[in-house]
Amino acid sequence: MRSPLPCIHSTHTPRPAYLVLLLVLLFTANPLLRASSHDVILADAQAISDLEARALQANPRDQCFLFTELVSGMTELAGKQMLDGDIENASATLKRIEHYSQLIHLGLARDTKRLKNAEMLMHHTTFRLNEILHKASADDRATLQSTLKQLNNIQDELLTQVMLH
Repeated sequence: MRSPLPCIHSTHTPRPAYLVLLLVLLFTANPLLRASSHDVILADAQAISDLEARALQANPRDQCFLFTELVSGMTELAGKQMLDGDIENASATLKRIEHYSQLIHLGLARDTKRLKNAEMLMHHTTFRLNEILHKASADDRATLQSTLKQLNNIQDELLTQVMLH
């Protein structure tokens, strides 16, 4: 009886449908593989707090990327808080995002480590914040737009630094 999946040792090229099935099974079986390299999944406030402490104590050359990871995680948290109707905490999280984006801005001149990774992560973060903006109520949009504008500026600065190095 012939197996529906191609044999690993077969000389035949596997069919694309089997490859897709294999990839789907692989990525759904391993949660770490589901996140792309720039999808920072920080599920809770404790994980964000841990990353915040690590970023603040890190070597200045490493802080840009760590602050970018922090901003990305906080963006996801703020989006979840907004969708859950927790506007007060979402607003506080957005203010923290603005604070750390300012630290990214200030640290760009001395930090050249992992700039491309930071730029790609910031690109993803601004994309996510824009999605959250479109789902938010009219009352919450002003704060989100302000934060998005600041993050877009940081992304532009990161991209400029990537091109210079």
